[in-house]
Amino acid sequence: MTRPLRVLVAAVLALAAGCGGDGGGDGGVAAPPPTTTAAPPATGPTGTTAAPAARPDLGAVAVRLQEVARPERPTAMAVRPGDDAIYVAEKSGRVRQVLRGQGGGQPSLAAGAVLDLSGQVSNGSEQGLLGLTFSPDGGKLYVNYTDTAGDTRVVEYAFAGGRADLGSRRQLLFVDQPFANHNGGEVAFGPDGKLYIGLGDGGSQRDPNNNGQNLGTLLGKILRIDPAPSGGAPYTVPPDNPFVGRSGARPEIFAYGLRNPWRFTWDRESRDLWIADVGQNRWEEIDFVPAGSPAGANFGWSLMDSRHPLKGDNPPGAILPIFEYDHGGGRCTVIGGYVYRGGAIPALRGAYLFADYCSGQVWALTQQGGRVTADRELDIGQRALIQSFGEDASGELYALTTTGLFRLVSR
Repeated sequence: MTRPLRVLVAAVLALAAGCGGDGGGDGGVAAPPPTTTAAPPATGPTGTTAAPAARPDLGAVAVRLQEVARPERPTAMAVRPGDDAIYVAEKSGRVRQVLRGQGGGQPSLAAGAVLDLSGQVSNGSEQGLLGLTFSPDGGKLYVNYTDTAGDTRVVEYAFAGGRADLGSRRQLLFVDQPFANHNGGEVAFGPDGKLYIGLGDGGSQRDPNNNGQNLGTLLGKILRIDPAPSGGAPYTVPPDNPFVGRSGARPEIFAYGLRNPWRFTWDRESRDLWIADVGQNRWEEIDFVPAGSPAGANFGWSLMDSRHPLKGDNPPGAILPIFEYDHGGGRCTVIGGYVYRGGAIPALRGAYLFADYCSGQVWALTQQGGRVTADRELDIGQRALIQSFGEDASGELYALTTTGLFRLVSR
């Protein structure tokens, strides 16, 4: 077990934008290890996963958070191809640029914003500017936010000269949100060059509209689109999407049965997909889809909450989480991270990192063949309320907390 973590915050703030757990906890109390369950291999379609060159050694990991910059309430981070800067979304609607220090100097937060949507976004506890990403060629910026009515918008801007061109604004997607919570917010290009968008089930508790299992709605799903317009539509549906041509199903859907996917990421080496799905009021889950798996995975919500029955039996062929933890010790909301592929922390390379918002706990886990082989809480030397994670071009990881942007480094 790691030594007790020092408490550095006076109280737990409101849940991070987009995180959306229905339970809370006292982040000022060091929590015991969670009750966790490593799932058996996924019961749905599986593929093969490339074996890492060397297995991580979680017992040898000693890390800390190193402050990089202090953007205001950061919710998401992105890097742009061919650009040394880091771009950070602030909950209130601004995209800020963090400039790398010259000659190894301290990074700095550039004045002003590269995009300012202040006044266009709602600011409820799970609302705001929730996601951003750049096109693979770096020429376009995509943002995912809730507007002043609380509805989801995914918008594209041309990007050049360190700024988004406001005159180029093009809306790709509008989704009516029936409640204020569970908005998802992820927007990211996958290894296949397609744009993926995460949406929660629409909010409230227990999925009252049963959106998770309804293929006729975009809520409770991960979507996959080509952002290029076609046929009068603002985007193109890839013809190999799993529900193209299926009566009553939205063709944009890539995966379904999700409550509130607060961050999904791909392992940059193996291309496995990791999804952190925020649970109801007892369980938090990590889902795993090996590279090469058929699209169309169903993760069970809201018939199941993690691996546990909620409204019925798990649907046939549904994917069970690879890992879950309970809400003991003040835990409340899973924050999805990345498989570490950087070079600064060799013992961590190949492990998936994630956190819990309320408790501030950070974990690493490893898998082989869809089974967890090791998991460990990491002592990061402080209690940080992590709202999101980011990955830079070299594979180093960053934590976005209620107070700023931090890099994960050895200690």
